[in-house]
Amino acid sequence: MPKYVELLFDVPLKQSFTYQVSEKGDESVGKRVIAPFGRRELTGFVIAERDVPPLGVEESRIKQIRRVVDKEPLFGPDEIELSRWLSAYYFCTQGEALAAMLPSGRRASSYTSFGADDLEEGYDGKGLSLSGEQETALRSIIGTVGGAEDTAGRSATEEAGAGGSRVDDMLSASRTALSPVLKSAPPYKTYYLYGITGSGKTEVFLRAAEHFVRRGKSLIYLVPEISLTHQAAEAIGKRFGTLAATLHSGMSGSERLSEWMRIKRGEVQIVVGPRSAVFSPVRDLALVIIDEEHDASFKSGNTPRYHARQVAMRRCARTGASLLMGSATPSAEAWKLMSDGLITRLDLTKRLSGGSVPEIKIVSLEHTDGCLSYELKEEIRKTALAKRQTILFLNRRGFAYFYHCKDCGFELLCKHCSVSLTWHKARGKAVCHYCGYQSNPPSACPSCGSLSAGFMGFGTEMIEEEVRRAFPDLRVTRLDTDSVQKKGSLEAALASFRAGAVDILLGTQMVAKGLNFPGVRLVGVVFADTGLHLPDFRAAERTFSLIVQVAGRAGRFFPDGKVLVQTLRPHDEVIRKACALDVEAFFKAELEQRKEQEFPPYSRLIRVLSRSRDAGRADNAIHRFRQIVEGLLPRGADMLGPAECPLSIVAGNHRRHILLRGTDMGALHSAVRRGLDLYEVGKDARVYLELDVDPVSLL
Repeated sequence: MPKYVELLFDVPLKQSFTYQVSEKGDESVGKRVIAPFGRRELTGFVIAERDVPPLGVEESRIKQIRRVVDKEPLFGPDEIELSRWLSAYYFCTQGEALAAMLPSGRRASSYTSFGADDLEEGYDGKGLSLSGEQETALRSIIGTVGGAEDTAGRSATEEAGAGGSRVDDMLSASRTALSPVLKSAPPYKTYYLYGITGSGKTEVFLRAAEHFVRRGKSLIYLVPEISLTHQAAEAIGKRFGTLAATLHSGMSGSERLSEWMRIKRGEVQIVVGPRSAVFSPVRDLALVIIDEEHDASFKSGNTPRYHARQVAMRRCARTGASLLMGSATPSAEAWKLMSDGLITRLDLTKRLSGGSVPEIKIVSLEHTDGCLSYELKEEIRKTALAKRQTILFLNRRGFAYFYHCKDCGFELLCKHCSVSLTWHKARGKAVCHYCGYQSNPPSACPSCGSLSAGFMGFGTEMIEEEVRRAFPDLRVTRLDTDSVQKKGSLEAALASFRAGAVDILLGTQMVAKGLNFPGVRLVGVVFADTGLHLPDFRAAERTFSLIVQVAGRAGRFFPDGKVLVQTLRPHDEVIRKACALDVEAFFKAELEQRKEQEFPPYSRLIRVLSRSRDAGRADNAIHRFRQIVEGLLPRGADMLGPAECPLSIVAGNHRRHILLRGTDMGALHSAVRRGLDLYEVGKDARVYLELDVDPVSLL
């Protein structure tokens, strides 16, 4: 029996640690254990066993494991290799990578997602017949079954170095993954189901899943939001029963652990969930589906800052599985690769279920008193009289989002962040949406004492108040992160709306995408300008996508859908193209601008950010890193900055950043890796250096 085990911890240290096994000796690779670490006890991940201590280490100095957490191993060689790649590609430690991949529960519960029977023979989606476009798309996707998969898997494994230790080996499978300068197709089949909202993308996804499951294969189905997870889980549960599992953050740790173990034991063939579900330990992976591929929530905002799309590509490259993405509004990167023929584009152009593309109208807010224009109020009344439903969308929660003095120009900012406080009327507090700081609102301007000061702008709370005042006889529900904090409240609200017990559903991004409600006639975009002119090169793309996606909630089952888009910029080209649903024209203009500016998809980016409580230290650190890496950059690469981040202070930390830009991610990545090694020598311990590969936000 091995006497020692190698552990990784969820800490920013790039090494493993050797421990003696406990008296019970039931440690094994893949289990979590509790071990002493300095003055603390931490959860460690067993990645190797050994019979002798490391060379030069005295046995008496090696500490003993306190206890073993798991009865069965949580992970195996595939997960260890994936964590090694994740660590190398996203500049984190392997322990941090494993911690992000694995469920956090202490023990498995008896929880299961679905109670239906296993996949029924001959089941065809409640008798739904596919359209000609759907049939064509499905034939293209399932045509990859057979020898092509095995060939792709072998070539991808050879290219990836089969888990070699060199950083270049770890990166090789990612250098081409959705690369803007890809010269040939990746070594795995990649499809993009591009179709207007309501065109039946989900049914194609499910039929493809059904095809692979019947052949004993497994697949992962990724969706961007928890609200969509529940909807997808319900559809998949009805069709696949106990062959399916759900993984998402709304579940308790023990629930996630229970499902993870079912997946690992091979009891599950299809896993549905948001970005973290991409790590699911499925057996015989044949297909990864990424629904709403464009969505920024597939990118993690914490270490490791991985993108689920990139991880999916890595897994497909190693296993020979196919990758199937879909959206009505693809990302700019995906659109470019489809245009270049490097991703197979499958078009769905017609709405099914009796619906049609809704009528979309731009409404100027210039002379409107309040949040709702006369036109929008009239359409809400017409919709209610027709016994139909309305969705109102505003991507800003709270009641009012900034405090302004008309006399001296004072703005009330968070004391820890360089952002305005948002007035939450229900709480009676001014709240920072970045660090959570709260304060009582001032009764007069804190700067000059003027009474001509107060909160301005509007959020979902204000919209709710105005709607209830204007339509006291209608049933209204608000959906945002403030209103759905209790477990199950989101599902209950959506179920109530679907059942017709709610007339007006208003909210943030939770109501903007993917949701399918037969009774919806009217969609109102309360303020389309939110986020349009943020200092981020993706601002126009995000605004366009949100308008098109939320407009797609109207008229899905009846040909009378209507969308009103309220704006202070009725002649803005982004808003006009979105309201015309002209994806081709938008990307033609957007890609021309990106090419001129040398931004993705015509380059790759690595963002390096320093943050510290001391502004001078943050400045010094980012300037020092720039000086180090400047001489290491490959030919054709450049650097933007250093500069203050648009959000220059968050949670009391001053933030500075630089952008490294180039067309060869492998060479750019290697330069940053070498720069980090040099930076580590003599670094300032009071500064945290944050690295983001392929950032989706520059704020």
